[in-house]
Amino acid sequence: MTFDVHESDRPWAETVLLSSGLGGAAGYWAPQLAALKRRYRVITYDQTGTGRARSTELSVGHSISDMADKVIEILDATDTESCHFVGHALGGLIGLDLAARMPDRLQSLSVVNGWAVADAHTRRCFEIRLALLKQAGIEAYVRAQPIFLYPAAWLAANEARMVQEDAHALAGFQGVNNLIRRIEALLRFDASAYLPDLKLPVLLVAAKDDVLVPYTQSERLSQALDGGVLRIGAWGGHAMNVTDPERFNAVLLDFLAAHAGGGTIVPFGRLAQ
Repeated sequence: MTFDVHESDRPWAETVLLSSGLGGAAGYWAPQLAALKRRYRVITYDQTGTGRARSTELSVGHSISDMADKVIEILDATDTESCHFVGHALGGLIGLDLAARMPDRLQSLSVVNGWAVADAHTRRCFEIRLALLKQAGIEAYVRAQPIFLYPAAWLAANEARMVQEDAHALAGFQGVNNLIRRIEALLRFDASAYLPDLKLPVLLVAAKDDVLVPYTQSERLSQALDGGVLRIGAWGGHAMNVTDPERFNAVLLDFLAAHAGGGTIVPFGRLAQ
């Protein structure tokens, strides 16, 4: 396991665990760390087969539940009885799985641009991405990724940053087989049957201009959960926490504050990786 514990600026703080999407790397959450650390102890991690853990070869049939089990290992390793779980896309699926199988480990759940089951549009997008990977190669796949993640105007204004991100993504690429296994896992995922039984506080955040996951998926989640807090923004794309961090952070912090209390409180400086 490869994880980082970011101690809070407060002497005593509840824990927020951040789980990334398909890229899987802890660094995805950089725009949230400073704001969260003012109030919370934060755990970030590289999902198995990605980032600093990319040397691990994933097996055929690797599942969202397998990914969720790794989160439990991290919570155990950091003496974290329960946490506020925040997941982006695939990371949100991990959170839904945890909420169904191990609800006592989650104080709240936030799902960003997630889904209960992938719809036809999202499946088409992933089929295109897989075709790029298999037929055009890794570099073409990496260079196409920003199109699915960010609004066009934001991309045009951040070309220099995109060049740097492409180079970083190529250098730390998780591997063709690992990426395929992870895409297969998210396409197999289906939480429809158990959503009505989830009883913990849930925040659903989506952007109307997300070209990968329609915001209507978050609306469906909200309806199935019968009470989840739904926040839909007009702009931001699939990676809205990166393109519009101030608004995203404000929404997340408001939700976390409303559901504070009853989670694991860790004294400042007690834990290190």
